[in-house]
Amino acid sequence: MSEIQVASRYAKSLIDLATEQNALEPVKGDVEKFIQVCRENPQLLAILRNPVISPSKKIAILTDIFGSSVHKIVISFFRIVTSKGRSEILYATAKEFINEYNKRKGIIKATVVSAAPLSDENKKQITEVVQHATGGQVILETKTDESLIGGFVLTVGDKQFDATIANKLKNLKRQFAQKTIV
Repeated sequence: MSEIQVASRYAKSLIDLATEQNALEPVKGDVEKFIQVCRENPQLLAILRNPVISPSKKIAILTDIFGSSVHKIVISFFRIVTSKGRSEILYATAKEFINEYNKRKGIIKATVVSAAPLSDENKKQITEVVQHATGGQVILETKTDESLIGGFVLTVGDKQFDATIANKLKNLKRQFAQKTIV
């Protein structure tokens, strides 16, 4: 079974437990905190993935870092997963937890890559269009990529809308290549 499948199962178990205990929002916040700490400290991920370090040492490290600042469900979850020798999937499980939370709450992540930074008005318009099209709450992430020349690429789930000048030029070039001169 792949790491993502295992992480997804653990994440669903954690979200079900948090929901059952009426602690979904605090647990979500703590999982986001764990993801942020892991992104900022790749050493923690290296420790969790290192098979030479004992599970008890990993539990001690996680308890030192998160013990008093996270919900008891989260720290218990860390202990259980780590004691089963699966600490390498904690980060993937945390990411899957957020994905499952978003799915259950009807939250859609959209990403816009544009040639130049978007104004607040542009962001608002894109968010409104995506909300209208999907019927869900939208979390919009923006990135810039000057190689696009102009325009933007909007990604919502597995759908992508490419309105870049680079793409239009590529399509125009392809159309010219397909036409024969009469």
